[in-house]
Amino acid sequence: MKVVLQHLSKVFPSRNKKANADVVAVSDFNFEIPDGELVGLLGPSGCGKSTALNLICGLQTPTEGRIFFGDDDVTDLPPENRGVGFVFQNYALYPHLTVRQNILFPLQNLKGSDKLSKPDMLAKAREVAELVQIDELMDRKPSELSGGQQQRVAIARALVKMPRILLLDEPLSNLDARLRLQTREELRRIQRQTQITTVFVTHDQEEAMSISDIIVVMRNGVVEQIGKPQDVYDNPVNLFVAKFLGSPPVNIFTGRVTDGTLFIGDDAVLKINGVPNQDIYVGIRPEGFILDRDGPLRCNLNRVEVMGRDVSVISTHDASDNSTIRSIIDAESAADLELSNVRFAIKPNKALLFGKETEARIFFNV
Repeated sequence: MKVVLQHLSKVFPSRNKKANADVVAVSDFNFEIPDGELVGLLGPSGCGKSTALNLICGLQTPTEGRIFFGDDDVTDLPPENRGVGFVFQNYALYPHLTVRQNILFPLQNLKGSDKLSKPDMLAKAREVAELVQIDELMDRKPSELSGGQQQRVAIARALVKMPRILLLDEPLSNLDARLRLQTREELRRIQRQTQITTVFVTHDQEEAMSISDIIVVMRNGVVEQIGKPQDVYDNPVNLFVAKFLGSPPVNIFTGRVTDGTLFIGDDAVLKINGVPNQDIYVGIRPEGFILDRDGPLRCNLNRVEVMGRDVSVISTHDASDNSTIRSIIDAESAADLELSNVRFAIKPNKALLFGKETEARIFFNV
């Protein structure tokens, strides 16, 4: 099911009568979610991503704009009539019901022509339980389940009536790191198997990039960039997106362009074309450094972290906006590291330039 958001906005009235400043949670959101895709809404806390999800679901009414499921305008339709499945951050399972009863609950509330017989309901519950691999837990209650198992029950309950749209509001935030990785892989498998259009809200950029077909990066209610995860990572439109995406994060320096040369501090690190003389921000991804005894970027070595196949070189530079610079190099190159300082060449395709005032991306040729 395709979802179309047209000029969607949500404004909450201010609670401070003296300030009288309304809160704009979502501002002029325009986006078409393709049928069968998994879309990640990504951004820091308070950016409007959960509000956007609630607008799609119908839990909140937009101040402006329209919402379409396929060709159907559902803007004014109650949540129960939209055909959505919603998985909440805190799972919201009924503690006094078994897993089976929790999954059956949405089916038991169907009315009219949609109402199912008891055998049909049990068959559907068993089918989705097998899909999320909890079919052996059907007689347990939520208190007898681990966090990951409770999450699977919540997903099964959302899927049991085969919704047109599946909405997930930070569903993995309560899980430990290992279980989070396992569950997100399961989420991706389930979504591909069911082909249900899915919108997934998270503040974890690694999570969003690993399972999403498309990511939407938001800040202060405004959409900053939409695209495929790798495209957004490689070509951020501004400094905010560059900083928000990437683990480890991008290294930011203050620099300048002078007569076709990119300077970081006093170090002339790259020859570039097409950029007039100006002060800029320079972003270099951790994988964009090449250890080189004669490299143009001179840094003070802090420490070396060995991670098996790769090595993280932790260093500092007077022009760095970060407290430390993290460079990821091949483990075989670690023997070239000196005791007190280290020098790097820079991969041009991993260097990102941004305007000092606008923070917008500046493109260049080498």
